[in-house]
Amino acid sequence: MNKILSAFFISLTIFMGFNAKAKEMDMSNKKVLVVYFSKTGEQYGVGNITEGNTAIIAKMVAEQTGADLFEIKLKNDTYPVEYKPLTEVALSEKKANARPGIADDVENFANYDVVFIGTPNWWADMPMALYTFIESNDWSGKTVAPFVTHEGSGLSSIPSKIKAATGAKMLDGMAIYGHVAQNDREQSKAEITNWLKKLGF
Repeated sequence: MNKILSAFFISLTIFMGFNAKAKEMDMSNKKVLVVYFSKTGEQYGVGNITEGNTAIIAKMVAEQTGADLFEIKLKNDTYPVEYKPLTEVALSEKKANARPGIADDVENFANYDVVFIGTPNWWADMPMALYTFIESNDWSGKTVAPFVTHEGSGLSSIPSKIKAATGAKMLDGMAIYGHVAQNDREQSKAEITNWLKKLGF
């Protein structure tokens, strides 16, 4: 009898755990925002581009989730358009722990429940302008899902850096190649769809 009761309670606990997880992952009633930083010009693996890799993915994420979309732009964008000089500026800003000024901020940021943060992978980190944005806002009670465009570095430690900077609850991130974003929109959409399903969208 004790064994039967034990088995019943174990089954009940597992069921309740799965049920709680499903509830926790239900994003249907959440107000969602996609925030991203992206660069045009000469980019590794794709040449000169007029729409940034991260911008392409951000728009797809917003379309599939019905989210609002916000692009982080520099107040004074003096970044080089050539790839190598841009990497040198990015590394210099990272070493200086710089906080470049940004042109604008999100209205009514407090109203959002879930925030997707889209970023290119610059030296295994986000562009420093993203830290400016993060530190300008209150992340209390928010859930964050990061996505990263790259050409081989993947997510790196970007999710943990976002976690440390925001203190928010983190969902699993997605890494997608920049050349895929630029040259294969169908594959990009499929990867985004699969990722969003895992997150509960």
